[in-house]
Amino acid sequence: MNSPISPASGKSPAAKSLMDQMLGLLRVRIKRGVNLAVRDVVTSDPYVVVKMGKQKLKTRVIKKDINPVWNEDLTLSVADPNIPIKLTVYDHDTFSMDDKMGDAEFDIKPFMEALRIKLDGLPSGTVITRDQPCRSNCLSEESCVIWKDGKVIQDMILRLRNVESGEVELQLQWIDLPGAKGL
Repeated sequence: MNSPISPASGKSPAAKSLMDQMLGLLRVRIKRGVNLAVRDVVTSDPYVVVKMGKQKLKTRVIKKDINPVWNEDLTLSVADPNIPIKLTVYDHDTFSMDDKMGDAEFDIKPFMEALRIKLDGLPSGTVITRDQPCRSNCLSEESCVIWKDGKVIQDMILRLRNVESGEVELQLQWIDLPGAKGL
């Protein structure tokens, strides 16, 4: 059975309520891995899985490389900025279960707070806020939220947990969604 279309919005009530809850989209650019763990004799075939709530996205597998460059964009819909984003690196195996190569978690609240500030007119490259590494996050160094070319972006380097070595570099960027609740 098809859901009725509201003449006012042109959307079904279910689609409308989903858009009413959504703040917008978060583009997570997985840039690269650095010094990832070896899981196949002398190297690994890494890929990254990003989870936020029930959403789960993954990068492509990079063969035989412990310093892979993905430069891949994964886009998450954000309804609740309090939900942390979990990132897990795996080694792809053809004939057995993929091996875990570490995980990290990060909070998007500082990034979301920066988005709410009126920034028009600021020079490109202005640092809006800084997030320091501490025991409660996986940052390996200070991460700055920056106003660049009319957009709010945040570069971060995450130290992987539950593994002997490895970091993942990524960048966050917000995408406004027409019809979404917004910030």
